[in-house]
Amino acid sequence: MRITFIQTGGTIDKDYPRSSGGYAFEFGEPATERLLARLNPSFDYDVRTAFQKDSTEIDASDRQQLLQLIRDDANDKIIVTHGTDTMLETAAFLAKHVTDKLIVITGAMRPERFSDSDAPLNVGCAIATANLCECGVFVAMHGIIKPHDQMQRDPSTGKYH
Repeated sequence: MRITFIQTGGTIDKDYPRSSGGYAFEFGEPATERLLARLNPSFDYDVRTAFQKDSTEIDASDRQQLLQLIRDDANDKIIVTHGTDTMLETAAFLAKHVTDKLIVITGAMRPERFSDSDAPLNVGCAIATANLCECGVFVAMHGIIKPHDQMQRDPSTGKYH
């Protein structure tokens, strides 16, 4: 099995500022590269970057760019790391246009660089989904995996259920 991981930005990929005195987070290398290095997986993988944006800034042209990257990829199992604010919108968009691949969208409420990040669990759940499912668009967050159209987010807590 081979999985393609595609970075789009979001909290999972946020990193400490490189400039001195900076307070805002910046996007760095894909968090999945660090997570996979620690995991030492028994499957092959590729890591690609579609773009690096806060998910509130993702627009239709970004989603189209992501769609094209997925369509052009030889792998039929794709994990997209995405910001949590609009991942359900991106999932719904991809589900309308891709029916022959498995796409799992995941992210994190806290950057992967933080010791208390939920990124390892969420990416782990996404990898498990890639091992168990064939086609469709799924969301993996907070230890829960559901088809994209069955996942919901509690606006008061930010948690997915």
